[in-house]
Amino acid sequence: MVSSKGGKAGFVFKNRHKAYRGIKKAVGGNKGKAARIANAGHTHAQRVAMARKAARTRKARAGH
Repeated sequence: MVSSKGGKAGFVFKNRHKAYRGIKKAVGGNKGKAARIANAGHTHAQRVAMARKAARTRKARAGH
């Protein structure tokens, strides 16, 4: 998705659009933040790293 601002402002990888839409709802419609998070998981290795970090966060919060 290419932005009307020109260039790749607001760009989201094609294979991450479904994630982008879900994340956008979760962050209260903040498109910039959602795009940054969705693009961070572009490769499988990046998604694995994100999942591990999320699991650590959930584990830490469960202890409270």
